[in-house]
Amino acid sequence: MKRLRVLSVASELYPLVKTGGLADVAGALPPALARENIETRTLVPGYPAIIDALREAVAVHGWARLHGGPARLLATHAAGLDLLVLDAPHLYARPGNPYLGPDGKPWPDNALRFAALAEGAAAVARGTVPGAAPDVVQAHDWQAGLVPALLHYAGTPRPRTVMTVHNLSFQGLFPRELLPELGLPPQAWALDGVEYHGMIGYLKAGLALADHVTTVSPTYAAEIRTPEGGMGLDGLLRHRADVLTGILNGIDDTVWNPATDVHLAARFDRRHLARRAANKAALQARLGLDAEPASVLFGVVSRLTQQKGMDLLLESLPAVLGGGAQLAVLGAGDKALEAGFAAAAAQHPGRVATVIGYDEALAHLLQGSVDALLVPSRFEPCGLTQLCALRYGAIPVVARVGGLADTVIDASEMALAAGTGTGLQFAPVTRGSLQFAIGRALALRRDAALWRRLQSRAMATDVGWTRPAKHYARLFRALAARRAA
Repeated sequence: MKRLRVLSVASELYPLVKTGGLADVAGALPPALARENIETRTLVPGYPAIIDALREAVAVHGWARLHGGPARLLATHAAGLDLLVLDAPHLYARPGNPYLGPDGKPWPDNALRFAALAEGAAAVARGTVPGAAPDVVQAHDWQAGLVPALLHYAGTPRPRTVMTVHNLSFQGLFPRELLPELGLPPQAWALDGVEYHGMIGYLKAGLALADHVTTVSPTYAAEIRTPEGGMGLDGLLRHRADVLTGILNGIDDTVWNPATDVHLAARFDRRHLARRAANKAALQARLGLDAEPASVLFGVVSRLTQQKGMDLLLESLPAVLGGGAQLAVLGAGDKALEAGFAAAAAQHPGRVATVIGYDEALAHLLQGSVDALLVPSRFEPCGLTQLCALRYGAIPVVARVGGLADTVIDASEMALAAGTGTGLQFAPVTRGSLQFAIGRALALRRDAALWRRLQSRAMATDVGWTRPAKHYARLFRALAARRAA
């Protein structure tokens, strides 16, 4: 099988820079593709955290001026990945969140910061870096959305392009006046180009001009073609339905492995589920929850936003506490929701614990400790937290949307009888439905033997990247065989 080259363009990359699931996918997919004889190089911005992680790097291309200052491409190997780093200090040498300033608002020059990333990708795609010209370019989310546009309008031989959508709600909209500065010709300002309601739409550009569009679950691929789920782009996505594919995400099952996880108080596998009790005790002690082994412990690892249904969970807290259960929350997001969960912890000491922020080690311990993980998202392209929960025997309680519907098999009476359930689904996404699902979980948990069987089936679920990587490999090879002229 011929070796294929893919250039992946991403604005974050685990374990170097992470704000969400995009980083996990960008970090885990390349090693999985390598097993399919596909060589991936990942182009990322030169944020301080990435520059600091480089031990050896070679400058392979440079610009005297790239959107306000000099820049260069560094070829390197870090975090087990082959990288091209766009070193442009005037754009990226900023502390903290890669997208937001200290005031919590987007950097005013984000349009130029990610146009520069796209221009770097276009240069590599056109072969300006010796030995790095790809057969396929995969652009992730709006921050890389201009890559297909720049290559499309260049009018020169180019590789095939794939636009991968991780969350359609983030679209990258910027003023029309920037069009010349972005290196786009006048004809790009069109309905079938980058124009979107009088703005330049970075994500829209990628969706309209890439050779193929993928998103991160089959159900989400269907949802985004509807007015309810399409975030204003459903018409375009229906128009391009013949080149739209939903490929389910996986997780790195070497990083997320309860049998080897150094963040756990006790490691375990599906044959030694009793060892989870030590993790539960450790989490309860760490978070100040009452040391009650028999209490059902619900967990949350999530952004605290309305999209994630966290307002519904706050409203459903009486259903948790009324059932004698505990709740452990790890996340950050909307200030009002952060305050709400912090207040709940203060009002119910020993029963509710809230940690604002993200802590990778604590996320692992929580997944290896809680009885059930709550994921009440109003929409969810794929979701990774429920995949981690399956891997760790934390029974996922999920809304029946997007990738949550695709990854969790509802433990209905018939599914339990057939031995196929792995978690609990609920719909519609309302407070009442969530409370009913919480009640179902509490009832199932009272049957210890049944719950152990449910945990064992959950842990046997294939949540890794092997199957998704095969889907991507088939797509990339089919596209490369029809390389654009």
